[in-house]
Amino acid sequence: MKNNRGPHKGGRGFGEPRRVFGAPAEDAYRLPSAASTPEELLLLGALKRCGGDGVPSKSLQREAGIRDKDSFYKALKSLEELKEVTVDKDHWVKLVPPAKEIEAEIVSLSARFGFAKPKIGEDIFIPGRDLNGAFLGDKVILWDLQKRDRGPSGKVKRIVERKENKLTGTVHINEHGSAVVTPDGPVRYDMEVQAARLGGAKDGDKVLIEPIQDGRGDWSQAAVKYVFGTGDRARVCADAIIERCGIPTKFPSEVMAQAEKISRMTVTQADIDERLDLRDEPIFTIDSADAKDLDDAVSAMKTVDGYTLGVHIADVSHYVKAGTPIDTEAFLRGTSVYFADRVIPMLPEALSNGVCSLNAGTEKLTFSALMDFDLDGNMIDYRFEKTVINSKVRGVYSEVNEIFKGTASPKILEKYSPVMDSLMAAKELADILQHNGKSRGQMDLTSDETKFLLNEDGVCIDLLPRTQGISEELIEQLMVAANCAAAKASLDAEIPFLYRVHEKPNPDRVYELCDLFDRLGVKCGELKKGSPSAKDFAEVLSRVKGTGKESLVNQRILRTMDKARYDHRELGHFGLALNEYSHFTSPIRRYPDTSIHRILSDVVRGEDKGSIRKKYKTFAEESAIESSKNEVRAVTGERDAEDCYMAEYMRAHLGEHHVGVINGVTPKGIFVKLQNNAEGFISLGDFESCDFEFDGEICHKCRRSGKTLMMGQELAIIIAGADVATGRIDFMPEEP
Repeated sequence: MKNNRGPHKGGRGFGEPRRVFGAPAEDAYRLPSAASTPEELLLLGALKRCGGDGVPSKSLQREAGIRDKDSFYKALKSLEELKEVTVDKDHWVKLVPPAKEIEAEIVSLSARFGFAKPKIGEDIFIPGRDLNGAFLGDKVILWDLQKRDRGPSGKVKRIVERKENKLTGTVHINEHGSAVVTPDGPVRYDMEVQAARLGGAKDGDKVLIEPIQDGRGDWSQAAVKYVFGTGDRARVCADAIIERCGIPTKFPSEVMAQAEKISRMTVTQADIDERLDLRDEPIFTIDSADAKDLDDAVSAMKTVDGYTLGVHIADVSHYVKAGTPIDTEAFLRGTSVYFADRVIPMLPEALSNGVCSLNAGTEKLTFSALMDFDLDGNMIDYRFEKTVINSKVRGVYSEVNEIFKGTASPKILEKYSPVMDSLMAAKELADILQHNGKSRGQMDLTSDETKFLLNEDGVCIDLLPRTQGISEELIEQLMVAANCAAAKASLDAEIPFLYRVHEKPNPDRVYELCDLFDRLGVKCGELKKGSPSAKDFAEVLSRVKGTGKESLVNQRILRTMDKARYDHRELGHFGLALNEYSHFTSPIRRYPDTSIHRILSDVVRGEDKGSIRKKYKTFAEESAIESSKNEVRAVTGERDAEDCYMAEYMRAHLGEHHVGVINGVTPKGIFVKLQNNAEGFISLGDFESCDFEFDGEICHKCRRSGKTLMMGQELAIIIAGADVATGRIDFMPEEP
């Protein structure tokens, strides 16, 4: 066929002496090629030399110097399949433009489409036919990127790296014996399970599965690899969630052996001689009654000029040395993980509940932040010291709250008498620090945390909102002060460090939030200026405090904010309205704190700052990245398990009538949140004789009756269903 493109406009005429040109400027952004054979590489080189307008295939063969016709067309077909080149009907060959390639990770899959997350920018929609065999977690190269009304779309060009998924789900077997598994998480379609691959699973069982590709390359089938048990039990579902999230539960034998050896260590006279001796100070801990890993203790004294505060933290870095098996395992875990029925600790219990725990009446090695404040609560001096303490009282939040309320029994007052002056000075200082936080604009965000009460069989029998009393706020304020001092110490010394950062929210998201608040009737003028401060958000929060919209506004502001994370750069903490902040106070359960202790220990020992910079630069960056990743893993697991426990509780209360608040509005229905924090879905079809019109964001309005379903509106509901395996709760309107 004759082409009608006219003469070739490449870098030189074909048949002229060959000249090798530099790659086009945009080629600097091209991702590594998947070409592997010599012929494929020759073809790509020839195309690059000839520019971007395309080359007739016969001319390209001559330019590439490939004499064998079969070898040429085999290489050309391979490059076309790899999405490196395109070949049109006129046999013109073009390189796929580099600017339309991007590396991304497949983050969710539905029956007919998927989404991939690039390193920068929003998620990219991928039609099912263009997934090219990619599955959840795979790293892929996307091409043919297009901007559409609902967001960007693209196609999978090739798979760079396969991810070995730990996928869980629930088995469903129909009356004919056919089985499917409904996966948990971001795979949102059922997968067929052949009888030979059920592994003994029964209907309703929670299982670990291996996805299997069918003959077309689609991931439509699965094999059961492990059966956790019935999906009707939240505890079983939590087992599956832990496995799916990849949360380590068993310590390697060498870690346990080292922990056992460390647990037998005692505080020696040599330890005392080389530390600041604070054993006679009125030091105490305050924790929940069931806490066993006591990693922080405090002491305070009022002076003529202000206050002296000591925050004494378990010296984990003394026991957990860099590069040891126990340190490597802690780095991989990153944090302790808390479920309703268990704690998965970062450190073995021999350390977390034993040698490192600041139990009262025993000598313990600590790392102390010693701070001086003026009468207005301004930190005027600080220093860090390796110390030895002997906590005088094992305080309990509920008991201390009774003391502050003036309702404590004589027994409680007697228990706290050795540290009463220290406790009262700490409260006085904490009150000032709390006032200062509000003055500078610290946001008082609540996250509606729930405490799950389980019976002896591990079944959830009650949902209790977690409340923060005076003593909880006291400890929080004193820990924030110590964290600030640690960040100041690193900045003053100009050394590598880990910071707890919380960046300013994206302006576009703030704009969307303001639009939502306007429609909800929440005044938010402060947020509409160019770059609203934390104090502006705090004003909006205070405006709705105690109203029916408080929980909703809290939730929406939380969603607007970037998530706090760890970074080796100090970027400030927007939510706390602080320019410098870190995490120093919980090394038993957070690896960033252990990292900070290790760095500051070298500073306290007087090690040369140049060597500290060299020693910790890479470590600080790696620890920040890994700790942030592991924190997300832990939070994801904790929240998914909470959904299952909530559903388990609500299943025992089907048919009950409650009043909740509309917390979310979707095209298909609404979410209603009850006072106990349980959230259920109501389908629009459950409202009889209604023809709703959705405004696209916050409200459905019936065209016939004018009835509205708007975010923030109270609604009477009936608990209609609860599926423990998925954590889904369904409501019905009390008046359909």
